[in-house]
This record gives sequence, C-alpha cells and structure tokens, in this order.
Amino acid sequence: MLIGYARVSSKDQNLELQLDALKNAGCLRIFTDKISGLKKDRPGLDEALKQVRENEDIFIVWKLDRLGRSVKGVANLIEDFEGRGINFCSLTEGIDTSTPAGRFFFHVMISLAQMERELLIERTKAGIEAARKRGRLPGRKRKMTSSKMDIARKSLADGIPPKEVAEGLNISVPTLYRWCPASKIKNLI
Repeated sequence: MLIGYARVSSKDQNLELQLDALKNAGCLRIFTDKISGLKKDRPGLDEALKQVRENEDIFIVWKLDRLGRSVKGVANLIEDFEGRGINFCSLTEGIDTSTPAGRFFFHVMISLAQMERELLIERTKAGIEAARKRGRLPGRKRKMTSSKMDIARKSLADGIPPKEVAEGLNISVPTLYRWCPASKIKNLI
C-alpha cells in the first residue's frame, strides 16, 4: 500500500497541492500535519509511521523537506525505514529507496537540502546585520516613541490611570509598563 504524508509549517499554509500530488501518486492513506519540521512531536507523522507495514508499504511524500528540516532527522527516519523494510519515495525529487540509485540519490539530495537551509539562515543573519549597521532594527516599527514615553511618564505621575494613558497613546497596557515600569513611575510621584 502507498501511504502518504503531507506537512505545512504553519496553520495559514495550505496542504492542497501536496494532497493532490499524493492522491495522483495512488496513496490510499494520507496523514497530515500543520507544524514546523523542526518540531519532534508531529502527530500526523507519528500516526503514519504506526500504520506503515514492513516489507509491504511505501511511504511517500511530495517533497523531501516535508519529512523534516535537519539532515540528521530525515536521514535517521529513512534509516529506520530501511531497517524495517519500508521503502520511501519523494515525488518532487524522484527519490525511490527501493533501488540502489534511489538510495544514493536520496543521500545526495538530503545533504543539498540541509546546505540550502543553512545558506538561507546565513543570508538572513547577514541581512539583519547589514540593516543594523544602517541603523534599522529588524521587526516591525516600535509604537512607543520617546515623545510618547515622556507623555506617558507625565500622565502617570499626574495620577491618570494606566489604562487611560495606554488608550490615549494607542498602545496596550503591557507595552506601557514595558517602557514605563511602575517602579520608576512611583519614584516620580
């Protein structure tokens, strides 16, 4: 039997492309997860692994990186398949571990996938560092400016309730306290 597994990293992403490919490949059972590939606890994958039978089933994914993000994790999973007599197939990369060439190709592809991920992380870090050198901070723009902090401190010192101060500045109460801790405000009164 062909057993399929599909995974997306976040709840906002869609599984349809993978599900269609797995159905077209002939998968009779398909298991899914909406969780990061770095997470060890993936209920859909765990259930699929319980269902796959030794020397009978082929475990199929749409793309190799759907199994996980680290070379070690995916390689360990495929080694487990080999030890249990379960063949593995990745549709996009054309990997089929039922053949010697497929097993070799798998090991090459998984190494390339890990390298690609590491290069992406490297480029992201370099981009953030370049932005910092130009005076730009990563992430969204801060709501609390120095003028808002001055207004907040004065308002709180004048006895205006924190909730009203936060609403007037269009920020949340936790943001207000993050920038103007209550202990510092008491010293001003």
